Amino acid sequence: MLIRVFGTGCPKCNETYENVKKAVEELGIDAEVVKVSDINEISEWIFVTPGIAFDDLVVFEGKIPTVEEVKKELEDYIK
Repeated sequence: MLIRVFGTGCPKCNETYENVKKAVEELGIDAEVVKVSDINEISEWIFVTPGIAFDDLVVFEGKIPTVEEVKKELEDYIK
């Protein structure tokens, strides 16, 4: 599974990235978490940062999800 975290490096985007990493670790799932900071690539996926995509599905945009929110979305996605 590939998880993309979209953001330009602002504190909100960095917090989102850390929350995603923690959620993946807590659930013990096999996923590659990557930061996408290239504005051109970001604009192909979302309009407002931060954002998160699981594989090819955008699941969060324009908010900082908590670790628990990310875990819930991950659990729903992998079912």
